[in-house]
Amino acid sequence: MASSLRREDVAKVAKLARLTLSEAELDEFTAQLGQVLEHANDIAALDLEGVVATAHPFGLINVVRADERRASLARDDVLAMAPDTQDGRFAVPRIMGEAP
Repeated sequence: MASSLRREDVAKVAKLARLTLSEAELDEFTAQLGQVLEHANDIAALDLEGVVATAHPFGLINVVRADERRASLARDDVLAMAPDTQDGRFAVPRIMGEAP
């Protein structure tokens, strides 16, 4: 597959992804993508008859701790540590000129 992958193909994909690549990067990524596609072809050629499809090779177990109620910081104490507050809330700068 690597022999059929052309530098122009990689340049086109880079353009579609809005990436600006140097000439050296185009050469490097063409070679790397060719290797990836060769590997994908090797995988596609495997005989998988009778192999059960799985999303994960091992059983997944939820390892997070159980929720437990416990005391938290007082609201006024937390707001006192903030650099800026307004009306009992954290005040943060506007994002991209959004109106309040």
